[in-house]
Amino acid sequence: MKNSKGGIYRRFIKRPMDFILSLVAIIVLSPLFLVVAILVKTKLGSPVLFKQERPGLNEKIFPMYKFRTMTDERDENGEFLPNEIRHTKFGKFLRSTSLDELPELFNIVIGDMSIIGPRPLLVEYLPLYNFHQKRRHEVRPGLSGLAQAKGRNSLSWEEKFDFDVEYVENVSFTNDIKIILLTVKKVFVREGINFNSDIKDTKFKGSKKTS
Repeated sequence: MKNSKGGIYRRFIKRPMDFILSLVAIIVLSPLFLVVAILVKTKLGSPVLFKQERPGLNEKIFPMYKFRTMTDERDENGEFLPNEIRHTKFGKFLRSTSLDELPELFNIVIGDMSIIGPRPLLVEYLPLYNFHQKRRHEVRPGLSGLAQAKGRNSLSWEEKFDFDVEYVENVSFTNDIKIILLTVKKVFVREGINFNSDIKDTKFKGSKKTS
């Protein structure tokens, strides 16, 4: 049975649970936050945090925070060098282990994000979504989601969006726990992560399907 409009868990439990768990995680992981911040500062420079606007619930724009994973190296004209050059081994390690995502716990505490939900993507994609894909914004974006649990960067855009909408239609405590466990597995075994520059730099340009 689809659960696109509500349910006790979605309406009354999910947000308080997100707040409590993310706050506890920040406290417990504070030593790790400090270590990663120092390493980022030493190896990649300042600022330690990367901030970028992303669309959230009902397409409301919010600033999302991550640890930076690239240097600020530029060419003689002051333009940034290609991502594959600025993306160091340390930066790739942060991304492959998802350590760069830790500051998003603060976004969850604030209420811009959830622990589980469709990943927040670029603002520039908003006018490119068809009606079906727009439904990913019916819930708060997540630190991880069904698409990440199923395949992360190895999936096509259309596959990711289909998983996002599938999640929106079936929000439940059981599904959230399953996604958390699958995500942890993906991170530890490094499945579904592809650093091939042709794939990771490919932006969404819209789908042929209109619905």
